[in-house]
Amino acid sequence: MRLWRGRVAKYIEDKVGSGETLHFSLVDPAKTDVKELPRIAEQLVEAGTDAFLVGGSLAVSESDIDEVIEALRTASLPIILFPGNINGISRKADAILFMSLLNSDDIYYVTGAQVSAAPIIKRYGLEVLPTAYIIVGYGGAAGFMGRARPIPYDKPEIAAAYAMAAEMMGMRFIYLEAGSGAPKPVPTDMVSYVRQSIDSSIVIVGGGIRSPEVAQGIVRAGADVIVTGNIIEDSIEQAKRIIRAVKKGGR
Repeated sequence: MRLWRGRVAKYIEDKVGSGETLHFSLVDPAKTDVKELPRIAEQLVEAGTDAFLVGGSLAVSESDIDEVIEALRTASLPIILFPGNINGISRKADAILFMSLLNSDDIYYVTGAQVSAAPIIKRYGLEVLPTAYIIVGYGGAAGFMGRARPIPYDKPEIAAAYAMAAEMMGMRFIYLEAGSGAPKPVPTDMVSYVRQSIDSSIVIVGGGIRSPEVAQGIVRAGADVIVTGNIIEDSIEQAKRIIRAVKKGGR
């Protein structure tokens, strides 16, 4: 269980530094059949996924997350929490995306939840990955629940300004999120604009990525990490094709 504890950031940074593009598989406990998860995880690992994100915006408790993490342990990859709120924290994970939803109108999602979560994370000894969470376009449940003002798809300069501010505040990861089940992903020109506007932060892109071609386009635009979730639930074979496309690189 402690294999990755304290080593996740280095694992990600080393892979990115060597020129790899990473893929994270997002598992939502509210949408997952835990009994099937070890089999699904094995297929995702064989396809080349680099880590598992665990979390969701609705109907998730710590016990649900614990159960999912235990089912994923056979995969021997880092398990990173992707919390929608403080109920998304588990002592069983290796690390947590310590996210600030920068374009939320509610201060709770910018700093309030983080203040409430910090003592718990400290007590659990979780590795912290400081992350700027930026909602784009559709936004989905994450945008609605987080009271975000999504950045319009055609305003990449706004996303870049948020990313620059995040990097200046010391955040090492910039997560551009179109939302779970988004009708279209974060535009490639927005990813490119963000990539060119920052120095060293790692760019993560998720939401609405349903094909290998779309994934490769986002990679070529400058993403360091691609996240897919819904496609894993809808079609494991298509998810595997996307993973293989991501791992081919092309930046």
